[in-house]
Amino acid sequence: MRKALLIAFSVPALAQVLVNGAGATFPYPIYAKWFDEFHRLHPSALINYQSVGSGAGIRQLKAGVLDLGASDMPLNDSDPALSATGLLHFPTVIGGVAPVYNIPNLTRELNFTPQALAGIMLGKITRWDDPQLIEANRGAKLPDTEIFVVHRSDGSGTTYVLSEYLSKVSEEWRTTEGAGTSIRWKVGIGAKGNEGVAGLVKQAPFSFGYVELVYALQNQIAYGRVRNASGRFVKADLAGIRAAAAASARSMPDDFRISITDAPGKDAYPIASYTWLLTPARIPDPVKKRIIVDLLHWMVLDGQRMAADLGYAPLPASVASKVWKACDRIQ
Repeated sequence: MRKALLIAFSVPALAQVLVNGAGATFPYPIYAKWFDEFHRLHPSALINYQSVGSGAGIRQLKAGVLDLGASDMPLNDSDPALSATGLLHFPTVIGGVAPVYNIPNLTRELNFTPQALAGIMLGKITRWDDPQLIEANRGAKLPDTEIFVVHRSDGSGTTYVLSEYLSKVSEEWRTTEGAGTSIRWKVGIGAKGNEGVAGLVKQAPFSFGYVELVYALQNQIAYGRVRNASGRFVKADLAGIRAAAAASARSMPDDFRISITDAPGKDAYPIASYTWLLTPARIPDPVKKRIIVDLLHWMVLDGQRMAADLGYAPLPASVASKVWKACDRIQ
């Protein structure tokens, strides 16, 4: 289900200015909270945010329909939009993609190896009592039942994060599927948005899917640990997501395009990612430019204090400082 956000911001007391944004569902819960709070503090101007998925948001931003795009996938060097329109990336928070499941009467959390996750999503592991799952979950009573896989049907940054991770840890995945916002799924049924996947997994016994951590928490769906690069099974929580970001915080590139999946460190959760707001490098309307710059400044300073309560990790201090300064690049 597509969600819309229409919030007022503080601008000079002239005509109201509409700022259109769209994209990722991954950060929608915190964007909703942020925009509501910013409106409470600065009640003027209008921001309209549609959570249509990262793929659609990027397409609309490239087409010039939007002022802001939201994505969990940074544009790559070969994308002409980087040079043609000068799109800038601004990381806002860090989240984790959690493997979620619905196994009735199972009382313990499950462990997933990288190979098992790839196997399930490739359709090679089809039953809950597969030897790979049994080996990683000794003592758990796994049912002799088919796994009902749920994946995204729309262009999705959450899918990108998972597939980019699987491309690092599974040679078969890398060579057959690769990383992208859309995958040619060999198994399962599609649902739209993180909320769609979460809703279907919650309703369907013996199902398996993947969602941004916040959606697992909000829907009270069981989610498992994933074995990280150090060989430890780590759950998608704030400590694990922070640890994944910490390893690369000091080496953050100037354009903020960085991957933190399969990060080093014994406590790092392996399917973690920054999420970004994308803006044009040049915004001709001075009032609209001021709204966007002020919003970005507020998000990376005061807004970060709200992240943990919603299940996101705030930006490392060094990254937040760098983002603040980078807002001056918007002309």
